[in-house]
Amino acid sequence: MQSPWGYPDFDGHEVVHFVNDIKTGLKAVIAVHSTHLGPGAGGVRFWHYAQDGDAIADALRLSRGMSFKNAMAGLPMGGGKAVILSDPRRTKTPDMLAAYGRAVDRLGGSYITAEDVGMNVGDLVEVSKHTKFVSGLPAAEGAVGGDPGPHTSYGVYLGVRAAVRRKLGKDSLSGLHIAIQGAGSVAGGLARLAAKDGARISVADIDQARAQKLADEVGGSAVDAAEILTLEADVLSPCALGAILTEQSIAALRVPVVAGGANNQLATREDGDRIDSRSILYAPDYVINAGGIINVASEYFGNGDEAFVKAKIEEIPGRLDTIWDESASSGLNPAAVADAMANRLIGRG
Repeated sequence: MQSPWGYPDFDGHEVVHFVNDIKTGLKAVIAVHSTHLGPGAGGVRFWHYAQDGDAIADALRLSRGMSFKNAMAGLPMGGGKAVILSDPRRTKTPDMLAAYGRAVDRLGGSYITAEDVGMNVGDLVEVSKHTKFVSGLPAAEGAVGGDPGPHTSYGVYLGVRAAVRRKLGKDSLSGLHIAIQGAGSVAGGLARLAAKDGARISVADIDQARAQKLADEVGGSAVDAAEILTLEADVLSPCALGAILTEQSIAALRVPVVAGGANNQLATREDGDRIDSRSILYAPDYVINAGGIINVASEYFGNGDEAFVKAKIEEIPGRLDTIWDESASSGLNPAAVADAMANRLIGRG
C-alpha cells in the first residue's frame, strides 16, 4: 500500500489512522487534517471503493475540506473525516458500527464523527454507544441535532440565490432552470426550496427511480445521469459525490453558475482556473455547504438553538460575496481565494 505521504491529496495532515478490525470486518480510514481551531470534526462515509487507495485519497481530500469548511464558517473545530470501506453489497452490521465507535473513542476526542454518505442517524446512535465523540444524534423538538442534511440544503439554497444575484442580476429563482446532480437528502432539500421559488428543476441520480420520484414531487424532470453535466441551464448544482469538475467536464458545461452541496467538486486545483476562464461563477463547495456542520457543531457544544443555527447558516451568502469580491479584485479564481482565506485561518497561510 502506498504511503500517505505519496498521495497527491496529502496536505500536511496531522494524523491518518488505518483501522482494521478482523472480528467484525471493519476497514476504515480516519484522517485528521488540522486541530488548529479545535477537534477535527467531520462525517464518516460508508462506501464501496474499487481500490483501497481510493478510500485513502477520499479521506485525505474530505478531511482537508472539513478544515477549510469549519474555519470559514467560524466554528471552533478543526477538520477530520472518516471512510468505512464497504463490500459491494454495502454490508453494515451493529458490530461493525460498534468497532468503528471504539476506534473513534481511542483517538480521545481529536476527531468528532458525524453523518455522511451511506450513514444515517440510526447508525450514529449505534456508534454513540461506544464513544461520546459523536454528533448528529436524534434531537428533541426545538433542539439542534439529528440529520444535518436539511441544514446543508438550506445553506446551499441561499448560496444558489446569492450566485444567481451575482451572476444573473436576479433576486429570485423564479423561472430559472436549476440542474441538480443527485437526489439524496441535500439535493432533495434544495430541489424543494428552489421549486417553491418557482424554479424549473432537472434532476439526475445514479438511481434513476430516485431521481424520477424527486422530479415528480417538485414538478420537474428526471434526466440521465450522464447528461446532467452538459445540460443547458441557469445553474448546475452538484449534490452527489466529488471530483466531477474535471478538465473535460468543465469544457462541456452549458451554465453560467455552478453552486452545489457536494464536497470536493473540483478534481484538481487547476480546475478552479479552468472554470473561471470560462466566466462561470463557482461557489466554493466547503463555503456553500457548511449548513450541516454548523448544526453539528452547535449540537456538540450545546451553544445554540434552531434560531441560532439558522442565523449562522444565513451568513453563507455574505461569505460567498466576500470571496467573489476578492476574486474580482485580485484576478484569482474563487476556489483559490477561498483556499487562501481558509489556510490563513488554520495557521497555514
